[in-house]
Amino acid sequence: MPGRGDRGGKKEKPRDAKKSLRRILSYLNEYRWPVIVLTLCAFISNFGNLLGPNFAGKAIHAAGAGAGKVDFDVVFFYGKCMLAAYLASGLLTFFINIGMMRVSRNVIRRMRKDVFDKLMTLPVGFFDRNQAGDIISRVSYDIDVVGTSLATDVVQIITSVVTVVGSFIMMCAISLPLVVCMLVTIPMAIYYTRYMGRRTRPLYSKRSAAYGHMNGFVEEMFTGQKTILAYAYEDGVCEDFSRINHEAADAYRDADTLGMTMGPTVGFINNLGLSLIGLVGALFYLWGIVDLGQISSFVLYSRKFSGPINEIANIINEIYSALAAAERVFRLLDEPEEIQDIYQAKVLQEVEGDVEAKNVSFGYVPGKTILHDLNLKANPGQTIAIVGPTGAGKTTIINLLMRFYDVDEGAIYVDGNEIRTVTRDSLRRTYAMVLQDTWVFRGTIYDNIAYGKEGASMEEVIAAAKAARIHGYVMRLPDGYRTVISEDGGNISKGQKQLLTIARAMLYNTHMLILDEATSNVDTSTERQVQQAMRQLMAGKTCFVIAHRLSTIQNADRILVVDHGDVVEQGTHEELMVQKGFYYKLYASQFE
Repeated sequence: MPGRGDRGGKKEKPRDAKKSLRRILSYLNEYRWPVIVLTLCAFISNFGNLLGPNFAGKAIHAAGAGAGKVDFDVVFFYGKCMLAAYLASGLLTFFINIGMMRVSRNVIRRMRKDVFDKLMTLPVGFFDRNQAGDIISRVSYDIDVVGTSLATDVVQIITSVVTVVGSFIMMCAISLPLVVCMLVTIPMAIYYTRYMGRRTRPLYSKRSAAYGHMNGFVEEMFTGQKTILAYAYEDGVCEDFSRINHEAADAYRDADTLGMTMGPTVGFINNLGLSLIGLVGALFYLWGIVDLGQISSFVLYSRKFSGPINEIANIINEIYSALAAAERVFRLLDEPEEIQDIYQAKVLQEVEGDVEAKNVSFGYVPGKTILHDLNLKANPGQTIAIVGPTGAGKTTIINLLMRFYDVDEGAIYVDGNEIRTVTRDSLRRTYAMVLQDTWVFRGTIYDNIAYGKEGASMEEVIAAAKAARIHGYVMRLPDGYRTVISEDGGNISKGQKQLLTIARAMLYNTHMLILDEATSNVDTSTERQVQQAMRQLMAGKTCFVIAHRLSTIQNADRILVVDHGDVVEQGTHEELMVQKGFYYKLYASQFE
């Protein structure tokens, strides 16, 4: 249930933009030959653009020779040359844009694959610490920002650089004194651009973080929509979202408002240079130093020279935004993965189900121990129930058994093998799990039940569904086992989802089973039937059961009573009831 507490977005300090840029370029390196070809085309295209002002100047010179002395053949010739140059340049630019879009598409596809593959290798703790919405924002929004920048900004930068260099060379060939006049304002534009870049970069980082925080909040609210409605807390959620949305909008405004001043300011500085060129050029013309055609060509080249500088000032904002987004993506890619299996780690095979925990202590945060000196022994085929109040450490024990986390002290053994000496994959394959938080995916009911067993036949799936007491419900559906479940099981009830996950666990042929409140969403009658089916199916296999309904674990071979991270009692149901201790009080509180 969302609270009314402060949920302000976190602020991010400026990161190493150069490092992010190098990593983006490393993705482009795979497509270096297409990029090289496109770069060459950009050079040729800009060369055509640069010829245009030269042709225009010659045409003007031919037309301004004097009354009655206009050489129309020369004027039309240079006019045709100028048209051909601009047409060829335009076609090449179209080809370059299409090519860079394809390169960008391939880069972001690979980047998304790398991010998703990385997510599959991250420890459970990463997902405990980060909002799902923020992770999704990095996979979608942030990578899209990088892709858009690659598709457009890279071409513009290449084009701008070639245009600036080429225009400068052509202007030097026309008149060096006029070039000196133009260069008076260039240092001002460069200094201003660098100064504003340092100021806008952290603002774009903050904007990306604010959008990630907002996406995380929205994902949480969608997940808890029914709870929000049940508590009539719509107004509170709207207030929370309004504040977070306002913070995101402010971050967007701060970044773009400051960034948008760069283009007009640099344009103003460039126009000052153009005015100076016009004034000095007019004097040079009067003095006979340059002719009218040269002044015209020089002015056109100066516009081509200053135009890209103005564009770069605008593009640099998009680049900083892309770098800020890329930093968030690369920080995810740099997250530490699950600790690798030790060299020559053993692969568990033919597990009997002998599990033992010796003097285990663990805390999620250094210095804050959750479990204290836990000792647990489960012989093959035994059912071990773990009970206790909320927050006592029951689920933590399961996390350690599955090695979602490693113990801080002590050791856990499976068939005499310390679990840190065996491969995680083989360890986890020895367990089947049914959790209170059920997970189903978009697909048929058959696909969802057969998820854990590759190549399962329809007969095996039906047998598991019958054992889980959901076969009758499935057969009442229009397409039976071919019925498609919507995303996250939105078109079936929680109880039906839980029965599907139970059927999935029953089909999965393992030697050990973990049930974490596995029947919390089914009615009492169905629960008894499922428990009976489970006992039949899991006969001879080791089971760990977390249950709040103590009536469901009375037949357990051993019950561990956990409180504040300590096993305060253990024994059978009858033994614990005779002791009249903590378990007795828990049991009595449910049946008074």
